[in-house]
Amino acid sequence: MPPWLAIIAASALTYKIGGRKVGLLTLGGLLFLWNLRLWQATVETLVLVILATIAALLIGIPVGIWFALSRRAWRTFSPVLDMMQTLPSFVYLIPALPFFGLGAVSACFATIVFSVPPVIRLTALGIRNVPTELVEASDAFGSSATQKLFKVQLPLALPTIMAGVNQTMMLALSMVVIAAMIGAGGLGRAVWQSIQRLEAGAGFEAGIGIVIVAVILDRATQALAAKARPHGSA
Repeated sequence: MPPWLAIIAASALTYKIGGRKVGLLTLGGLLFLWNLRLWQATVETLVLVILATIAALLIGIPVGIWFALSRRAWRTFSPVLDMMQTLPSFVYLIPALPFFGLGAVSACFATIVFSVPPVIRLTALGIRNVPTELVEASDAFGSSATQKLFKVQLPLALPTIMAGVNQTMMLALSMVVIAAMIGAGGLGRAVWQSIQRLEAGAGFEAGIGIVIVAVILDRATQALAAKARPHGSA
């Protein structure tokens, strides 16, 4: 796909999600990155972030539901989540290398593991914070556990889950940049190469590119979270 067509498609998508401001931000930011000749690196970064985020959500949301419905599982594994969120991000690169070697696969694996705790925690928190009266009302009307989960608890917990999606995506972006040390491509590699070559200007350009990508992803996911919020809530 030509860069101009991809930029138009991305701008149209973010316009539909977040309105005119987010759409114009995406259009201007991506055109600026194309002008800086960072388009290929930007696309590589976005692909890694989106793939890692999707995989983290496929793992994290079901695990978060399990933790919300089982107090024993939450008490058992909550310290593990605390430890995962406290470990330095560089530590996640170590177990990926022996299994997958240098390259994008190791970067994606480390990114998934690093970014999955927030969505697990916030999914469990959102379901646990559903008002007890509504849960009791669904029980009184004879709802099964599956009906109660999908028709009451998950819809009401969706804004909190979307906050977890936002945090997961931001962590994935930060990890993809660090994973350039083990052969990941994208804007992180441009930063890493500029550090090795002492090219401050190139590193500054790549850093601006990372900021632009982060702002676009953050605004888009925040707009999705706002749409998921029930009307009348703060």
